[in-house]
Amino acid sequence: MLPYTAYLRVYQPIAAFSHRDRAYWTAYAESADRPRRVGAVAAEHDESLRRLVATPPIAAPRLESGDAYVRRMGGDLYVCPWQTRLRSWLALRDFRTETPAALAGAYVPEAVSAEAERAFEAWRDRGEPLRTQILTSTWTVPLPWFAPFEAKERCLVLDGGAGPDTGGAARPPGRPAPSPRALLYVTEMALARERLDRAIAVLREHLGDGAAPAAAERLDDWLTGVAHPGALLELDYGGLVRLLGDEELRSDDSVAEVAAVVTGLETGQEELAVAMYRRVTERWKAIRALEHAN
Repeated sequence: MLPYTAYLRVYQPIAAFSHRDRAYWTAYAESADRPRRVGAVAAEHDESLRRLVATPPIAAPRLESGDAYVRRMGGDLYVCPWQTRLRSWLALRDFRTETPAALAGAYVPEAVSAEAERAFEAWRDRGEPLRTQILTSTWTVPLPWFAPFEAKERCLVLDGGAGPDTGGAARPPGRPAPSPRALLYVTEMALARERLDRAIAVLREHLGDGAAPAAAERLDDWLTGVAHPGALLELDYGGLVRLLGDEELRSDDSVAEVAAVVTGLETGQEELAVAMYRRVTERWKAIRALEHAN
């Protein structure tokens, strides 16, 4: 898990869990010792780093994580389990698929990969779920992730809600923020699916079989597979806030710009759609370019 990572999380209502899991997560949510949201991303990252620097590296934990992200809304409890073991298996499989064998072995020895693969196959053969409730993206936020939200659902926290702003000066990559900063969007799953379905229909009508409609449909397929109808969906800029100054975060209108692209296409305002598309893509290209900065 890299520090410059964004997250899309599904929070299931507590009623969606089995009786045993419901009791566990209810007690977990009340625990004073569980990681709070503001520190949970850092806790996940530290746990991942400890596994990677071990000798030999640990591709996936031997037991599934008992931690989760927790939200309360309208008096109801919502839970998004970390699923660290499953996410590690899937990430390792993607890494080995996308990386030449000689190079992959330099990072994760073949014996370690083989052991993790056997454990994953045993999990799969027992009929355990193979979809995670968390998607991750390093150095950027995929444009389809903005479509399920509205601009008014944004939650922006600068310097932990206390103290002076940084004046808009971006912090260099690798230097952690001095206090918690966050940019989040949260919405009800029913609203998220409605907005995403509209975007897919408009993109299909105007762009045919292009990459943009296909990417949006993959997101819709993921939500169909993991989300309870009463769930919540959260977009968290995560570690990407470390790459952006306070003014850049304040002025980030990516959700509104993606919505304007869809509306522009739907209403025949092609110039508006093109302008908003260029604006949002140029912003994220600039951020992604920091991956290669000295």
